[in-house]
Amino acid sequence: MNPNLSISSLPRIVALVGNPNCGKTALFNLLTGARQKVANYAGVTVERKVGAARLPNGQSVAVVDLPGTYSLNPASADEEITLQVIEGRREGEEAPDLIVAVADATNLRMNLRLVLELRQLGKPMIVALNMTDVARERGLEIDVPALAAALGCPVVETVAVRHDGHAALLAELARDLPARHASSPPIHPMLNDTQALQVEVRRVLALAAPGAAAVKRFHPRLDAWVMHPVWGLVILAALLFVMFQAVFSWANGPMDLIKDGMAAAGDWTLAHMADGPLRSLLVDGVIAGVGGVLVFLPQILILFAFILALEDSGYLPRAAFLLDNVMGKVGLSGRAFIPLLSSFACAVPGVMATRSIANWRDRLATIMVAPLMTCSARLPVYALLIGAFVPDQSVGGFNLRGLTLFALYAAGVLAAMAVAWVFKRIWMKSSYQPLMLELPPYRVPSLRNLALGLWERTRIFLSRVGTIIFALTVVLWFLSTWPGPPDGASGAAIQYSLAGQLGRALEVLFAPIGFNWQISIALVPGMAAREVVVGALGTVYSLSAADDAVADALTPVLAQGWSLATAYSLLAWFVFAPQCISTLAAVKRETNSWRYPLLMTVYLFALAYGAAFLTYRATLWLGG
Repeated sequence: MNPNLSISSLPRIVALVGNPNCGKTALFNLLTGARQKVANYAGVTVERKVGAARLPNGQSVAVVDLPGTYSLNPASADEEITLQVIEGRREGEEAPDLIVAVADATNLRMNLRLVLELRQLGKPMIVALNMTDVARERGLEIDVPALAAALGCPVVETVAVRHDGHAALLAELARDLPARHASSPPIHPMLNDTQALQVEVRRVLALAAPGAAAVKRFHPRLDAWVMHPVWGLVILAALLFVMFQAVFSWANGPMDLIKDGMAAAGDWTLAHMADGPLRSLLVDGVIAGVGGVLVFLPQILILFAFILALEDSGYLPRAAFLLDNVMGKVGLSGRAFIPLLSSFACAVPGVMATRSIANWRDRLATIMVAPLMTCSARLPVYALLIGAFVPDQSVGGFNLRGLTLFALYAAGVLAAMAVAWVFKRIWMKSSYQPLMLELPPYRVPSLRNLALGLWERTRIFLSRVGTIIFALTVVLWFLSTWPGPPDGASGAAIQYSLAGQLGRALEVLFAPIGFNWQISIALVPGMAAREVVVGALGTVYSLSAADDAVADALTPVLAQGWSLATAYSLLAWFVFAPQCISTLAAVKRETNSWRYPLLMTVYLFALAYGAAFLTYRATLWLGG
């Protein structure tokens, strides 16, 4: 990815517009590859994706992937921004020179409504008829020349999941790309109401695809199982169960390689550098801290590989529909499922995704419980503690560590449902609003899209490791080494440092839940990013060692130094742990008030402390 990618540096701007689930983003990925940048539109939390596409004539153009929309009569913030960008009314955004209307060839009746609305704007336009391979497999024949004549603009076939599926579109762009800010007169009379649009759609379909209505887009037999009120839930639980088993079972090899690499880097540094502050910074700070977080990258990628594959296959919207009734029983809108699912990656996009919920109280309830979904930043902490304190053995043919991770994720979901139930009955009462969404057809996940998605997650993770986590690790190392111990002092030098003194002070608060001063120190930088807790523990325990050597691995150190009650207490703490600063800032932006971030912090801290206290005391009582 090119972080410096700028639209203004490219001669032309092409905007991709289409319905949700039409394959628009897959086509964007195919056109731009890794030459793309993801940010937000100024002043709002709507994702902005722009990339560069190289045409056959050697020219490059900027490609903007606009939020999906069903109509140019906006019903959400996403759709409003799409219309503003197309019409050149969005401040700070240049108007596109050409619109590429992406239409799902298997669902032309739905997609042509938006195409006709776009055509009336009078802007140069190309229709990209996507998923034509699937349409042919289902017996749908589309007369492309007739469709182009009826619409009055070029129509090309695309298959976004094939490496050359955009060739016809690139060729058309190279041939017909207009001069900057050109316009063309509308071909059709203005269709100002839904009935007129329906009539025009039917006319165009009769000319270009008379058999479209008879083609089946779904698999009734498969959906009868997947969306069954009982068996559907069983299938969903089984998929999640397999996913968490894979996180531990498949990641062992890559994680061992990273651990060995970090250990070798530490040994080499110790052997080739003289004793002093710089060596301590590199060994005890950077390698012990950053390396302690980096080792969990394989597990994070396995988790996201499953999520991306389920999303690309068309299963996730069905899971949302399946859980709609469950969500309604606890008082949440059916639309809350997608934001809550997004929160498994990170609570920030989960909070942003609540914009699709029209009712303010339903939206606010979803925002307040979204942080209880187990985000990927918790995974390094869970993996560290599970690896140290849960035996690597099978129970009933399943990996016990995978079962434990599944239980922790389930605990977060159940906690979110319980908190939502309380909120909706005491504070945010509102009537239930059922979920309405379009179910996409089943598809075989695209390996290209999967690879790009995993690369994006890798880039984000490494960026955090190289910026936030690195910076906090260096700061923590400094606080853990200054001031030095007085002459004749005994014990580890960190005990006399600022961090050591802070840890001792916080230990008074956290001792009732079993946290020692080292854990208390690590929780402080964890407010910026939760995965920093692992790196902070690595730095603190490395500096707490009796000799100057970095610990070979953090896991055995914790297994020997902590009680089982302390480990389980920390796991319970992180099920409810107060949110990172980024999430609190997102809540502030979405609610336009500091009241709700403060309330979120207080109630999550209370739940985390209470759960950790009960877990610690119960484990001690049971002999742990």
